Amino acid sequence: MAEEFNIDGMLDMFLFESGQLLEKLEGIILEKQDAECFDDADINEIFRIMHTIKGSSGILMYDNIMRTSHKLEDVFYYLRESQPDNVPHLELVENVLKVSDFINGEMDKIKNGGDADGDEGELIKVLDEFLNRIKGEIKDQGIRLPKENKHEEPSQFYIVPVASEGSHFYRITIHYRNDTQMSNIRAYSATYALKEVAEDLLYTPDDIISNEESSDVILAEGFHMLLQTKSLKDEVLGLIDCSEAEHIDFEEISSEEFGSGLVTMGRIESPVAIDLGEEDAGVREEKPHPVPGDYVVKTKETGKGKTLAKHQSKQQSMISVNVSKMDALMDLIGEIVIAEAVVLQNPDLNVPGLDLTNFQKASAQLAKVTTELQEVIMSMRMMPLTNTFQKMRRIVFDVSRKLGKDIELEVIGEDTEVDKNIIEHISDPLMHLVRNSVDHGIEENADDRIALGKPAKGKIILEAKNEGGKVYVSVKDDGKGLSKEKLYDKALANGLIENKSMSEFTDKEIYRFITLPGFSTKEEVTEYSGRGVGMDVVVKNIQSIGGRLDIDSEEGYGSEMTLAIPLTLAIINGIVVQVGNSSFVLETASIKEFVRIGEDSIIQEPGGEEYIVLRGECYPFIRLGQRYEFENCQTKVEDGVVVVLEHEGSQICVLIDSLMQEQEIVVKPIPSYVKKVRGISGCTQLGDGSIALILDIASLIEEEERR
Repeated sequence: MAEEFNIDGMLDMFLFESGQLLEKLEGIILEKQDAECFDDADINEIFRIMHTIKGSSGILMYDNIMRTSHKLEDVFYYLRESQPDNVPHLELVENVLKVSDFINGEMDKIKNGGDADGDEGELIKVLDEFLNRIKGEIKDQGIRLPKENKHEEPSQFYIVPVASEGSHFYRITIHYRNDTQMSNIRAYSATYALKEVAEDLLYTPDDIISNEESSDVILAEGFHMLLQTKSLKDEVLGLIDCSEAEHIDFEEISSEEFGSGLVTMGRIESPVAIDLGEEDAGVREEKPHPVPGDYVVKTKETGKGKTLAKHQSKQQSMISVNVSKMDALMDLIGEIVIAEAVVLQNPDLNVPGLDLTNFQKASAQLAKVTTELQEVIMSMRMMPLTNTFQKMRRIVFDVSRKLGKDIELEVIGEDTEVDKNIIEHISDPLMHLVRNSVDHGIEENADDRIALGKPAKGKIILEAKNEGGKVYVSVKDDGKGLSKEKLYDKALANGLIENKSMSEFTDKEIYRFITLPGFSTKEEVTEYSGRGVGMDVVVKNIQSIGGRLDIDSEEGYGSEMTLAIPLTLAIINGIVVQVGNSSFVLETASIKEFVRIGEDSIIQEPGGEEYIVLRGECYPFIRLGQRYEFENCQTKVEDGVVVVLEHEGSQICVLIDSLMQEQEIVVKPIPSYVKKVRGISGCTQLGDGSIALILDIASLIEEEERR
């Protein structure tokens, strides 16, 4: 059978859908890790997930994935059918996560062009031993064991009818969600699942395996089946994988209607549609009575099963798009923004007496459409942090178990949306922060917590919120907090700070010592910490996307680390300033204020460093023109404008010649053939075609602090 269809065309969909199912599986497992047991809904959902992965991996001949998922399906089959008591819940959770890790590992091999050649033998032995214990407990509790959950390789999809007096006849139509991928495989799973109870089964389209285009037919018209079985309605529905179904039309018909394939008006009641949305399955709507001819039995060649044809259309309203195409579209939007600025700021428009009334109306409409287009494209790239936060759940579970700590993770705001590129940049930093909270933050001994009036169980809160054009992601724990004295002594001993007294540093400056390269409060090197790396990488990664890390703590009661990150990297709001004959861009969010001062406000150090005193506060001062050796720039402070810039709680003042305009800036990287210039993070094209450099505020402040 495998030679009759194109595996390559289905591989991407298999990886995508199986990945989503495994993410859903881990979400269920980690959400109920502290519960006493899984409820019926969870058991059914996990059973369906493994059943689907088993079927699709079997079709693509990934036997080790198929056997592993089938064995875990066995476990939940017995849990579902027998509902035994005293099942070791935490051991079951760990076994499910082992299966998830194994399948994910095999899928990574496939993605990288390799073979799924992992040895599943040891894992299956563990699951077998666990399953045998469950069966033993089922017998001890006096519960009758259900029949074996046997897996048989598919040979054909038509089941020879065996008539009996207790048979029921059903007409079933599955309508999958419009964004469902591999709907033909979903349909196959339904027929294959019903094989266990079917006496006779008719379905359409009949080429769900050999023809990939049958997916489009199924999405447009639904997947239709006629089923003869001794099973009742609820049992039949329980066998069908409903995870991607929008709703199912299910009705019982007579044996005559089943045999002839014709449904006549008035012979049966209107079919009941079963809604499989967010709520429990229930009545969706009453369908009109079908008319004769809606369903006909197609004549088939000898040896092939009969199928049904239904004359109905259902339009698809959603599609999946490759990420690279979205990136290309975002780049084009950036070019449109630049082209708009070129048109609206064209110097040819500065002609005295020229009537631009109509042009201004048209340009206003163009600006409106461009802005709306940009917002739509941006919204298409936005993704919730749900999957990223779910990975953090797994990290807390694994690390806390290995360290022997009892820790609860609370997640808030996981639906907060961020640009996909931003999510990719913050995943690793967020992982470091969460692991630090588990390892460094939460106390080793629960008695120490109780002595301070805290619960024995540690707690970590992972929260995301959207404010003022930025996303704030915080990791807060109720552990032992940071000791300022220990941080200061450690940094001084390692030569990471100057020989200054502790009183010369603010609390936040002392907390930021943990972000210095080579700094670690762990005396012993462990799997998770003690090497003096991690937090400095976090800061660099966050700064690379224009974000910052804020640290706050109270000794004995916990710490909070907050990532402040932009919504997107592609387009920012900026102020264009003039320095000599060159233009610079300052990100609007970094600008604290503009001031005009005199030379008497400047303090000069013997080494040449300059500082400005504003309202009793002293700030480092940089003359941009002199720093980059520009000609024709302002040398007197009184003739220019001083801009106070802020980043991660630190301020710096820079001298510019003049302000030009505020506009949306399309960020472009510095070309690779241009030598890296400190203090410059990128460039952009202005409306007149000139190039403006984007100032890297974090780099400027860091350089001044090192002086």
